[in-house]
Amino acid sequence: MHLLEQAAVLLVPLFQRLKLGAVLGYLAAGMLIGPWGLGLAGEVVATMELAEFGVVLLLFLVGLELEPRRLWVLRRPVFGLGGVQVVASGLLLGGLTMALGLGWQAALVVGIGLAMSSTAMVLSSLSERRQLAARRGREAFAVLLFQDLSVIPMLALLPLLVTVAAVVPLAAPGMEGGWLAAVKGLAAIAVVIAASRVVVRPALKAIAAYGGREVFTAAALLLVVGAALLMASIGLSMSLGAFLAGVLLADSEFRHELEADIEPFKGLLLGLFFIAVGMSANLGVFAKQPGLVLGLAVALMLLKFALVFGIVRLARTPADSAMRLAIALAQGGEFAFVLFSAAGGQGVLAPQTVQLLVLVVTVSMLLAPLCCALQDRVIDPWLARRAAPEFDAIDSAANPVIIAGYGRVGQIVSRLLRMNGIAFTALEASYQQVDFVRRFGARVYYGDASRLELLEAAKAGEAKLFVLPIDDVEASVRTDEVVRRHFPALPIVARARNRVHYFRLRDLGVRSIFRETFPASLDMGRLALLRLGVGSGATERAVAFFRRHDEEQLEAQYAVHHDEAQLIQISQEAAEQLRELFETDMRGGSSPPDTPAQR
Repeated sequence: MHLLEQAAVLLVPLFQRLKLGAVLGYLAAGMLIGPWGLGLAGEVVATMELAEFGVVLLLFLVGLELEPRRLWVLRRPVFGLGGVQVVASGLLLGGLTMALGLGWQAALVVGIGLAMSSTAMVLSSLSERRQLAARRGREAFAVLLFQDLSVIPMLALLPLLVTVAAVVPLAAPGMEGGWLAAVKGLAAIAVVIAASRVVVRPALKAIAAYGGREVFTAAALLLVVGAALLMASIGLSMSLGAFLAGVLLADSEFRHELEADIEPFKGLLLGLFFIAVGMSANLGVFAKQPGLVLGLAVALMLLKFALVFGIVRLARTPADSAMRLAIALAQGGEFAFVLFSAAGGQGVLAPQTVQLLVLVVTVSMLLAPLCCALQDRVIDPWLARRAAPEFDAIDSAANPVIIAGYGRVGQIVSRLLRMNGIAFTALEASYQQVDFVRRFGARVYYGDASRLELLEAAKAGEAKLFVLPIDDVEASVRTDEVVRRHFPALPIVARARNRVHYFRLRDLGVRSIFRETFPASLDMGRLALLRLGVGSGATERAVAFFRRHDEEQLEAQYAVHHDEAQLIQISQEAAEQLRELFETDMRGGSSPPDTPAQR
């Protein structure tokens, strides 16, 4: 285990710096030290048995996501888009597998397994690109959720697929009939459901009331492991039990606390799972038939890309978003390893077939970051040039206010103006955002506010105020430069993302600048002091003092922000100055803070 940790510590940060993802780092670490690499670690079976708990915990968290209200909101993309993707991919890939000579039982498992995409890799990639909240991110999450759900019935039905045509006969010694195993599975599911209602929830309530955080965490792990081992004891997948436990607790009051407690263990064990998969990848097969393995991996990715792209386009998703989503979901996934391993253990798939499939899925996951890099550097710029529509023509009369950027801040400003009967012209450079807000009846023009012709069309020369809430620093500064140069008499109210953004706007002559997180941070600090028992008078005095000091400090930093050495020195002295000034103010006649310890 120490060797596994060393390999992960060395490779995972390297792959993250190269923007290839932690999952790829874990796979590479396993392949490097495994029996087919340097041979430094050979206990693949023992490692995989422990590592499977990472997938078990992942499925428990997936089950927790299935809160009825949330699932109802996502019903169309999950069961529509996700269901069509899994069924279409499974049928096509399974049909091709049957054409290659496998029986329908094995083809069904292979088709569903290859239809899976990597939940860990895709969500991590979207999170790094800050695209989880975008349409592409929401649709990817919906498809991945249905994929994860579809693994559960497949794992439960595996015993029924063990027939005479399979590698292991149905009535082989030591293996019970498929129907008997299915009946046992249904009985175990009933036990899990009953136990969750009668035993688990009351127990968690008692632990939450009388136990500490560590006891609750231990109870959460015991719940997941207990449900998993119950299924494993009757020959079913451990993941099935964990998933059921998660589903049954999705609408409980402990959902968020369970997620927070399980998440660190899931990340650790899931990383170990990918290392074990890398160790189990038979590189000997790749060395003997590199063309076959690479060809199958590339064919898998191309088929899934074409299927996802076609399905998403039928759902009337724009071509650029459909292409990005198809690239993100083109690779194989971690649940394919689980399904193929279980099918091999049940005798549905031959060991040689399992080795080849695991290697093909692994190679597809290794190729996925290269496809994402190609998308970022080639496809996205091309789509941006090709797919973006022409800017809107502004034909409205002159309005007193122009809002450049119609995101969260711009929308709030516009609502306040509308409430007071003040007309405005809203400009937004993202046509996806324009399409979205127009669905709710908002009048927004698509265009880049840094373009002079658009500002002239919006009659900036007749406006009384220019609101600049753009959060992108470069776009904000570029827009401000154009406005200041061509409309110097137009007052500007700007939003600053951070101190550097603030300094750059000040350099351009803007005076009315609002730091986006500063007021909210003060409000949170005020509430924290009040909740901790500090008196209201002392709280308001402390908040006002801090606001005044921070604004003075900001001016001092702005005066020297071009000199990095002085800027660093002033920043380091700020905290100590604040403490000393506050103590001096207290000694100067103000009453001391009214804290619980002093009352």
